[in-house]
This record gives sequence, structure tokens and C-alpha cells, in this order.
Amino acid sequence: MISDPDAVAALERADALHTALSHIVLEGGDLDAIAESVGAALGCGVVFTSTDGRERAAHLDEAQRAALGAAELLDPTGRLRVERIDPDGTRVGDGEALVRRVVAAGVDLARIIAVRPDGRIHSSDVHALERAAIVAALLVTRVEAITAVENKYRGDFLRDVFLGRAGEQDYVSEHAQAFGWQLDRPVLVVVAVLDPEAMAALEPDPEDRRAWQDRFAHAWRQVSAAADGSIASVAFSREVVTLVPVDPAAPPTDAHLAVDRIIDGVRGDRGGGRIAFSAGVSRVAQGLVELPEAFRQAQRAVEIGRRVHGGGSVTRFDQLGLHRLLALVPDGSELTAFAADVLGPLAERTPEAADLRETLQVLLDTNFNVAEAARAQFFHYNTMRYRVGKLQRILGPVATDPHLRLDVAVALRALEIVG
Repeated sequence: MISDPDAVAALERADALHTALSHIVLEGGDLDAIAESVGAALGCGVVFTSTDGRERAAHLDEAQRAALGAAELLDPTGRLRVERIDPDGTRVGDGEALVRRVVAAGVDLARIIAVRPDGRIHSSDVHALERAAIVAALLVTRVEAITAVENKYRGDFLRDVFLGRAGEQDYVSEHAQAFGWQLDRPVLVVVAVLDPEAMAALEPDPEDRRAWQDRFAHAWRQVSAAADGSIASVAFSREVVTLVPVDPAAPPTDAHLAVDRIIDGVRGDRGGGRIAFSAGVSRVAQGLVELPEAFRQAQRAVEIGRRVHGGGSVTRFDQLGLHRLLALVPDGSELTAFAADVLGPLAERTPEAADLRETLQVLLDTNFNVAEAARAQFFHYNTMRYRVGKLQRILGPVATDPHLRLDVAVALRALEIVG
């Protein structure tokens, strides 16, 4: 016979929770229902998140959420910093928070976090939390299977829109509304891709790579839906495409600020094992007819942006300038040959050549104003004069010949394109 009052109370809570979870499973409930049942049974706050901490369901009051914030367990975008929460307990206020993985068949699906700011979480409650994680794994697996089919269907439809084979405009608009999307309005098309270098550093197998891509796509859908529920956001094989609405009456900068907010929301503080990504942004597409071209613009922007600026870049099509034309050259070796012909030894992949190219670019930017260029590079005036002389011995009269100067400027951009 059990005489410990705490143990008796724990058994009663576990029994009540078992009954509640059974009803949730039988009645087809969701994570919100599990979070509410667990929170009510254990008398604590409960949050379900993605594996990197993006909230999926929660049973939290304002005091509990504030306590998580005070403990620096929430980033500015609202992501729960699950990587900072110890499975054995992390201090929150006068109490603690702890985390458990939600796993099915060896696949990491989600996290469940319990928080009690005014006291410790009893060991028996931890067992109840682990039981809830098992039930949650069943629900998440079921939901993700359904969601995968729906997302593929949505992705195929939007791809057909970009290829111009989805049908008449009225049909496309009506079909999009069935998904909750509004396509017949001015939008900016955003294409985002996980940076290959970051992925390569992790050396994931194909299954892990798909999991990263799915998590990335889910983050875009979740952040976009929070900004505007009618935003279309879908995943293709290696990219996520999002259509951010533009208010025609607002200044153009407002649309780009909206894009930046969504990107910042997806990026967060880059914790929780999140992988760096790059994004390209199109010009404004005024309607359905312009969506295919806007999609191509965003693809080109992200591709060239990564070549020129590296990983983690956000590039707008209007910012590409000369790079846009150079990227149309199909043969990269032709660009390399052109740069070598114009720049000579400055086109070589050596630290000295790279250093001189940097000085050359500064001189071009300052219209060969030696004093201004020296200040920009923190050189003595005579040092910069020496460098100008050396550059002209290699290139010719680049300071005075406008045609040569144009060739040199283009050659430097060509080197950026070919990496």
C-alpha cells in the first residue's frame, strides 16, 4: 500500500493523463490537445516544438512564457532555444524547464518541453511527459504523412503556374483559393536554398538531407503564415519558394521590409542546429501573368548572389547589375579567359593578386582619386601611388583610358561570377 502523499498524487496524475491521452488518440486529436491535457494533469506549462525549437503547439500562460524569456530561452523571433534546455532540468525562475525528444522509428520528429517557474518537476511527472512524447510521435507521424502529400500537390500546382501550364487565370485563382492562397495580386517571389557548404560540413546522408530540407520548408511556411495566412510558400526539390504580397499604395521599401522580416524569422538566431541559407528576391510581379518571369528572376538572384557574396546572402534581382548579364554566358571558361586576357597576372588565384585586385576595385570606385583610395584602404598616399604605378605597368593606362577601364571593371565582375 502506498502511503507517500506525493507518490499517491503522482499516480493519480499519471492515471488521469493516461485516460486523457487515450481519448485524444481515439478521437483524432492534435498536439494542442495533448499539450493542454499534459499541462492540466501535471500543473505545468507544456510546449511542442520542431527539433530546432519552432513552436508547434503550447499550453502556456503569460507568466510561464515570460519566465522562459527571462531565462533567455526564447530568441527574438519566438523560437524556443531547445539546445539550451537540459533533459535533467534547466533553471527557470524559481523552478525549472526540461525537454524530451519526440521520436518514432529512430526518426527525430519534435521536442516536448515542460516548464514550472515556481517549483521542480517531479520525477513521476517526467515519466508522464515521456508517455506523452510517445503519443505525440504517433500524431506527428500521421500529420506529417498527410502534410507531405498536401505539400507535394501544392508544390506541383505552383510549379505548373511558373511553367505557364496551370490553366486559365480564373481557374488558377480559384484553385489557389482552395489552398488559402491569393495569387492574383502584386507579389515579390522569394527563392531560398540551404547553402551547400553548410550542408557539406555536416556530411548528412540522403535521409538527413531530406529531413533538413523538410524542416527548412516548414519554417518558411510557419513564418509566412504568421505574417499573412494567404501567402503561398512551397518546397521544390532543393528550394523553397514564397510569394510575399506587395501593397501597391505603400512605398516600395515596405515590401522589401516585409521580405526581410520573414527571412529574419526563418533565420532566427541560427541556434538549434539551423543551417545557413541564401535567398533571391524578384522584382514585383503585378499578377499571375508575371509570376513565371518573377520566379526566374528570384532563381537567378539567389544563384548569382551566392557566387558573388557567398553563403547566407540575400540578393535582389534589381541589385544584380552587370552580374546579371555576365551570368547569361553559358561557358564559365569564356569568362575566365576574358578576365585573364584583360587582367593578366592579376587574374591569378594568389594572395598577392587578390590584394591588388582589391586595390584596383577601390580605385575604380573612387574614379582613381589616389588620396580617397588611400584613405579607404588605410594606406599612406605614397603607398597608393606606388600601387597605381604597379597596376598601370600590368594593365596599361587604366587611370586615363576609359575603354580599358571599362574592360577592367567587367573583368573583375567576371572573376566574381566564376568564383
